[in-house]
Amino acid sequence: MKKILVLCTGNSARSQLAQGYLQYFADMSDHGAQAEVLSAGVNPKGVNPLAIQVMAEDGIDISHHTSNHADEYVHIPFDYVITVCDNAREQCPFFPTVGERIHQSFPDPGHTASADRPGEDALTSFRRVRDLIKTHSQEFIASRLGEAVPQ
Repeated sequence: MKKILVLCTGNSARSQLAQGYLQYFADMSDHGAQAEVLSAGVNPKGVNPLAIQVMAEDGIDISHHTSNHADEYVHIPFDYVITVCDNAREQCPFFPTVGERIHQSFPDPGHTASADRPGEDALTSFRRVRDLIKTHSQEFIASRLGEAVPQ
């Protein structure tokens, strides 16, 4: 079983969404659970209620997730550490046993600039980022674990 850690700054939205999808797609494999997925932040802020809401809209319950500090996991031998924002990549603690570090930055759904997306409210922003992370998570599980995953 592969161990995957997803990191962002606050461990409130992007890393929570990615944790939910990566775990879901890994569990959906023909061979059963293929990964254990955790998430953390370099400055944890608590799980954003909108992250819970938009995942529930897609049938995934992350209401039990907690917001953890990255330092809590430095002793775990991860196969993959995925940073989902530039800040986390820059401030990522040293994980001595990481097999592979992967960076894929996603927009922060809690800080959508109105000039970039006029009229986009917070919920719409969370849905947009959720969909980006969903696609990336499907592709990650398919390419790294060799499993086709359902849409």
